[in-house]
Amino acid sequence: MKAFDLQRMMLDKVPLEFLGEVALRSLFTFVLVFLFLKIAGRRGVRQMSLFEVLIILTLGSAAGDVAFYDDVPLLPVFIVFVSLAVLYRSVMWAMAHSEKLEDLLEGKPVVIVEEGELAWEKLNKENMTEFEFFMELRVNGVEQLGQVRLAIMETNGQLSVYYYSDDEVRPGLCILPLECNTRYTTVPDDGDYACVQCSEVITMKAGDHQLCPRCANPEWSKASRALRIT
Repeated sequence: MKAFDLQRMMLDKVPLEFLGEVALRSLFTFVLVFLFLKIAGRRGVRQMSLFEVLIILTLGSAAGDVAFYDDVPLLPVFIVFVSLAVLYRSVMWAMAHSEKLEDLLEGKPVVIVEEGELAWEKLNKENMTEFEFFMELRVNGVEQLGQVRLAIMETNGQLSVYYYSDDEVRPGLCILPLECNTRYTTVPDDGDYACVQCSEVITMKAGDHQLCPRCANPEWSKASRALRIT
């Protein structure tokens, strides 16, 4: 085999006329995927659930094969499309009538922050690090957890955040990047300090060196009282 053979790289053994067939096959698969998304409704074009992603990947695999391989006929792919559309509609109907099935396929919303404190055990179960979660909060204008009354991880991966009013904001863990937030194992001044792992806030005196009573973490940062800037 000759290396860098343009004929092999561009067409291999297929005739030049096959490119027109590829264009027709691609149009066929585009129409099928478009029709599926129309059947799925507006919900299908927003951030999708795990079940919807699985359906789209299965359809995309079939669509990709028929677009590029000359030995894959069109009719079986159409049957795949019809079968997946019927499956999708059937499962959506079943989930509307069964809360257990809906929880199984799409999961449940998870409360990650409640009354200014991080539920870090739940966060770890969602396979999400504190750094990723804090980035999501910063995008929502949050500087410290004491500003947040409730933060919920929705089943589609989006984050819903409910805030305290300015006069209710409490001391909380600053979630700015590490270079903006000094950590201590021995605190330098009297005041409120937040555990950098679980966000527990306690009052400490200068020179105190102790483990967090909630998670046994030894590192602390000064609790922030910053208000939200909207």
